[in-house]
Amino acid sequence: MQQTLSLLILLAAGYLLRRLPIFPADTDRSLNLYVIYIALPALILRQVPGLSFSRAMLTPVLMPWLVVLCSSLLTLLLCRLLRCSRETTGALLLVVPLGNTSFLGIPMVEQFFGRNAVSWAILYDQFGSFLALATYGTLILAIYGGSSITLAGVLRRIFLFPPFIALLAATLLPVQELLHPLDKALSLAAGSLVPVVLVAIGFQMRLLLPAADLLPFAAGLLVRLLVIPLLFLFLCRILGLEGTAVRVSLFETAMPPMVTAGALASIAGLNPRLTSAMVGFGILFSFATLPFIFRLMH
Repeated sequence: MQQTLSLLILLAAGYLLRRLPIFPADTDRSLNLYVIYIALPALILRQVPGLSFSRAMLTPVLMPWLVVLCSSLLTLLLCRLLRCSRETTGALLLVVPLGNTSFLGIPMVEQFFGRNAVSWAILYDQFGSFLALATYGTLILAIYGGSSITLAGVLRRIFLFPPFIALLAATLLPVQELLHPLDKALSLAAGSLVPVVLVAIGFQMRLLLPAADLLPFAAGLLVRLLVIPLLFLFLCRILGLEGTAVRVSLFETAMPPMVTAGALASIAGLNPRLTSAMVGFGILFSFATLPFIFRLMH
């Protein structure tokens, strides 16, 4: 509770600020852009260069893709059993396989595992969740939302994304020496990520659930928050996988639905009320399920 109380306070602050008329309706967008263009790249440039290439890096790079594969198959099965509409199926295929491994995942990993473990969360998010959103997410939108898809468009989205550019620079270039004069500025920017992210998430949370979507809502969140992390925890135990990289990756599998995936589903007309509810309630429920998963890992 001590680890999550401060995060809950910041989340609640963002939720309450939306009710004050002095804040513009798109305040959360400005905060998100600050995180994407400044805070998250700064954190990546400070944390990732300290990593040495090893077999342990394969876990946070490969596990998110296995999560997307398993959860999408489970979601399709659930949608068949529940006889979901095409719009609901497309919405669930976006928000169930794709977790909030950056905006919520990185602050949570820092709280539960410490600052030194954040680099593993960054690898999981950028080489896994972000690339999955750009490829798998685009494909789902094209199939269920009727949007067009081009290879050039997908590649442009990937290689022009500021955190991904920072990740490539941090892994391929000697940025520690090059950016040493900017170390203080990068430290300040990286330190602002957690409070800004949580206020932004709280500001954009919507807690309205239509009764007709109660069953797909419950099934989708159950898969996202408990079934998938417990399945991968079991597999890692069977295979004898352990270490900080494995534990952080398992923790990231338990993150609630990705805010960006929910926004894209809503824009595409894929059951916006359901996606908004899954993102909002998923974040709240995760404050109970994440400590549970963390204790099981230890």
